[in-house]
This record gives sequence, structure tokens and C-alpha cells, in this order.
Amino acid sequence: MMDKTLYTVTVYSENQVGLLNQISIIFTRRRLNIESLSVSASAIEGVHKFTITTWSDLDTMIKVVKQIEKKIDVLKAFYYTDDEIVYQEVALYKVATDKLLDDSSIEELVRRHNARILEVNRTYTVIEKSGHPEETQQLFEELSKYGVMQFVRSGRVAITKSTVEHVSIFLEEQEGRRNNGENR
Repeated sequence: MMDKTLYTVTVYSENQVGLLNQISIIFTRRRLNIESLSVSASAIEGVHKFTITTWSDLDTMIKVVKQIEKKIDVLKAFYYTDDEIVYQEVALYKVATDKLLDDSSIEELVRRHNARILEVNRTYTVIEKSGHPEETQQLFEELSKYGVMQFVRSGRVAITKSTVEHVSIFLEEQEGRRNNGENR
């Protein structure tokens, strides 16, 4: 059995209905579970960025990215290991306010985890923490003694450590090819 690594796949695309389904089918056919998924507008106008994490081996990742790039609405796809990117997740925790008020150590807990309180009302308090999954999980475990009413963690958001934006270079090359084709 091959060693599995957690890969972060970034997909740059036009914002088209059904593309998420097409991409997820590629992972399903290869029997890869999507660990986290985040989709948003990118820094490039009109281009959206999918950030997907999955455990896989390198050969499979190369094939998955090539398959994703065959989709008509996909501009470019890349895969990275954790040491090639800077990444974070956001977690929200809802805890009963009365339990927090009864125990003064909650303030120290929130400070120690560099978390922040987003909302307090008579019924519940919402706490936010950004960080790596281990960090947000650790806070969840420590808050559990207060009775966590709800907990949610976002998908990974990531940027590369590279000094260049690879998709920008790709788009510039495409534009150059189009312009050269028009000049002939």
C-alpha cells in the first residue's frame, strides 16, 4: 500500500453551475474522500477558486489534476502539500452563556487560544477561532466541559508560499497565445 499524504488541490474556474458536481465526481471515481472544500471568488476578476483537501498518493493526485483540467470551465488546477502553502480554517463554537458566566476560567481559555467572542446573549455565546484543524479541535475539546451546543469548522483556505501566482502566469500565457493568433 502506498503512503497517503494530505494534498490541497486548488482549481481556478469560471463560475458555472454544475462544475462543483463535475469536480467531485472525479474524486469519487478515484475513491478519494474530500476532507474539506471551500469555494470563493479569487483575486482575479471573474475567476473562482476551489480549495479541496484529500488524502492520496502523488501518482493519483497528478491524474486527478489532469482530469480536472479537462473540464471546459476549468482554467487551471494545482496540487500542493502542506509545506508549500499557508492555510487556515475558521471554527465557530456555541456555548450556553450561563455556564460560561459560572466559570471564570473561560476568559483565560479564550485568550490562550487566541479566539474571540462574536456574540453574547442570554442564551448562548458564540466563539470564533481560526487556525489549523488541530488547533480548532483542541479548543472544541476544552470547551466541551462547558457543553458545546453547536460546532462548525470551515473548509481550508490556502495560498501558496510561491512568490508568483501560477494561475496569473497561465492566464497571461493564454492571452499572449490569443493575441499571437489574431496577429497572423
